Amino acid sequence: MENDGNKNQFSRRGFLGVGSAALAAVAGGLSVSSAIAQEGQQPGNPRTDRSASDPGPTNNGLDPQNLDSAWPPATDSKSLVQTFKYPFSFANKRTYKGGWSREVTVRELAVSKSLAGVNMRLTAGGVRELHWHTADEWAFVLYGSARITAIDRDGKSFVADVKKNDLWYFPSGIPHSIQGLEPDGTEFMLVFDDGDFSESETVLLSDSVAHLPPEILSKNFGVSQLALKNLPKHELFIFQTAVPGPLEADQKAAAGALGKSSTDFAFRTMEMPPTKRTKSGEVRIVDSSTFKASTNVAMAMVTVRPGGLRELHWHPNADEWQYYITGKARMTVVSTGNRARTMDFQEGDVGYVQKTLLHYIENTGNSDLVFLEMFKSSFYQDLSLSEWLAHTPPELVMAHLNIDRATLDAIPRDELVVVPG
Repeated sequence: MENDGNKNQFSRRGFLGVGSAALAAVAGGLSVSSAIAQEGQQPGNPRTDRSASDPGPTNNGLDPQNLDSAWPPATDSKSLVQTFKYPFSFANKRTYKGGWSREVTVRELAVSKSLAGVNMRLTAGGVRELHWHTADEWAFVLYGSARITAIDRDGKSFVADVKKNDLWYFPSGIPHSIQGLEPDGTEFMLVFDDGDFSESETVLLSDSVAHLPPEILSKNFGVSQLALKNLPKHELFIFQTAVPGPLEADQKAAAGALGKSSTDFAFRTMEMPPTKRTKSGEVRIVDSSTFKASTNVAMAMVTVRPGGLRELHWHPNADEWQYYITGKARMTVVSTGNRARTMDFQEGDVGYVQKTLLHYIENTGNSDLVFLEMFKSSFYQDLSLSEWLAHTPPELVMAHLNIDRATLDAIPRDELVVVPG
């Protein structure tokens, strides 16, 4: 599926499928690989191979969540693909009165070179102080509601309220703030278009004034130094204050003589219909063609029903940064050099797939799987393995896969987006 701003080609590509093996595994509450292993059909099965036993110490919390790492499917290579999973549970929280933040960058997940993520929580009234970044900031609201403020490149104000599943986007250098609203503040995921980004290395209002000579501030603002004696001496980052008043009042006060910005830095994701919906799930594609402000980050919000499969595909234009919101999944990434690796994912995990590498995401739980696919690109693009084969000369495909014509004809084509079980 591809969205280049001129022609949305999503309708001609499948993205979800259901397989009988997956359905059987999910019915039993197991991943496909563990289900096969318990049936004694996989090499290295502890029930049939004594060399595959593990009598030493184990982490009883982590091992059941990572069955495909402990006992990988036989199709994985012995020479492994670089780790492409990092749980936010491993990330340290920076805690303040008013909220906390934690991050996963290239320092935590070495493969994640193009994008980094920050998970942040703000109480009602809690403020992520006025600041700006050297990288573009894209955000997805996971819980609650918040008020965001900014000015555009013409100095005109932007003030808006956002709620669960809404987005916002602030290009690098655009100053902004975030504040939690009643009744219980907010939690959100921030994604930055630089894998080496760190939330602790931003330009903060408090830190800036603390590092400027008092006489310079006095001259710049046109007030006495005495009037500025209580300026903060260190960064605030996150702090607690009163819940803001009505949105309209803040918008009017911020607009001043210049007026409101014509740029909408927020996007209401659930107000747009799914880009594609099948009986096995749905996807919403948000990029610069639908969210004009988002010039350098594209997103797919994917929901996969139990037993469903985000089909085998790859992205030719950008690496994929994933965040798992709900459910359980497994993903195999096929790399170059005859290498492949399978890993399991739970809510709160980050996944990463390098540009052009073949992969799928399978729902291995008994509830809906919801995750984000993020790309450092102005547009969303992927290529489907099934579609490629269906639109290649038949004799060539049959010779490669050693299949007959009836099997080839059963491969999904343009409009068939669910692979029968």
